[in-house]
Amino acid sequence: MEANRGQGGIQQLLAAEQEAQHIVNAARNAKMARLKQAKEEADKEIAEFRAQMEAQFQKKLAESSGDSGANVKRLELETEAKIQHLKSEAARISHDVVQMLLKHVTTVKN
Repeated sequence: MEANRGQGGIQQLLAAEQEAQHIVNAARNAKMARLKQAKEEADKEIAEFRAQMEAQFQKKLAESSGDSGANVKRLELETEAKIQHLKSEAARISHDVVQMLLKHVTTVKN
């Protein structure tokens, strides 16, 4: 009877060991599944963030390249307007400046 009892105890231990192994395997599988899910979620978030940053970059690039041409044209027009203004002012006062210089050069002071 004692042998039966010993044999039954061994069988119980083996069954408990197998059950524990099943529990460990299930936990390991659940952990691996969760890690895989977390990696997929992270990859998805990274892809969304990358797409958002790329869209912002392309928008800024388009604005700067488009504005660059517009800015160059605007600056050229402003520069030309300033040059024309200076030329007209110079033409307007050049006669007076020449007269003033001649007056000072030809006037003798004691």
